[in-house]
Amino acid sequence: MTRTPTRRRRRIVDGILLFDKPLGMSSNKALQHVRWLYAAAKAGHTGSLDPLATGLLPLCFGQATKVCGYLLDADKSYEVVCQFGCRTVTGDREGEVVETGPADAARLAGLAQALDHFRGKIDQIPPMYSALKHEGERLYRLARQGKEVIRPARPVTIHELTLIEQAGATAILRIRCSKGTYVRTLVEDIAAALGTVAHVHDLRRLALGPFKLSQGAHDMAALQYVADAGDWERLDALLLPLDAALHHYPAVTLSEAVAFQMTQGKVVSVPDTLTNGQTVRLYGPDERFLGMGEMLGDGRCAPKRLMQGVPGQKPRNLLSNGFQG
Repeated sequence: MTRTPTRRRRRIVDGILLFDKPLGMSSNKALQHVRWLYAAAKAGHTGSLDPLATGLLPLCFGQATKVCGYLLDADKSYEVVCQFGCRTVTGDREGEVVETGPADAARLAGLAQALDHFRGKIDQIPPMYSALKHEGERLYRLARQGKEVIRPARPVTIHELTLIEQAGATAILRIRCSKGTYVRTLVEDIAAALGTVAHVHDLRRLALGPFKLSQGAHDMAALQYVADAGDWERLDALLLPLDAALHHYPAVTLSEAVAFQMTQGKVVSVPDTLTNGQTVRLYGPDERFLGMGEMLGDGRCAPKRLMQGVPGQKPRNLLSNGFQG
């Protein structure tokens, strides 16, 4: 069981934790509890998982919160258990059943073939039970009031859609999709193509951008065990570097003088020939990660999102256990 957080002194902690979110806990509640375990002064997550969903939720501490936004646009992978034969108001097993339909073997025999129509670029109508806003109000709040509003369809991309297992009225799918994809809606649309209804019974996120659950995401029980022992060094050793989420961007190494100018917010000249408007990772000559920059053309680069500290100073320890008052 997790403890109820109490007030405690906070530490300066920088880095990214691959967290395996448990069932029944909101992403924000998970974030706040792990932040409390780390006694971290600042923390954020990289895109919510519903309480029903489990799996990979990268948590960013300290300066790593500056790179959270770069993960929001990343592709995501899921394994979903679909239950055919009934549709719920929320699209998952937590909601009230509002419609039933056939789920016999003959009806579901064409499932694998039906998936072909949902690969690639498709349009999705977001569900009412979502955090999107309509005239300033969250859709899920309107839905709880029994209201339904028109939602325009949005383009998403389904990169991979594979039938892993099928037994009776249940099927397991593996999905890799673009940002903005609602798996609940995808499952309902697939069922509609078969002339029936369905909902999400279980959902587990396997990957987000460069990160995979199989890399060794840490669950709450393991973190709690280390925190209870008061072993800050061991806790901090679980964190990935600030730039771990950004390796798909090209890297530019700056000389000491140019790096100093960059950290002062100045546009600098770099030797690399990169595309105008391209986002790049910036490093000092000591391999210190400085932050993100944007190429302006003619070999010039402007600061876009910088970390604290300047070249020549002792690098800020990502595994710091210094407390902040």
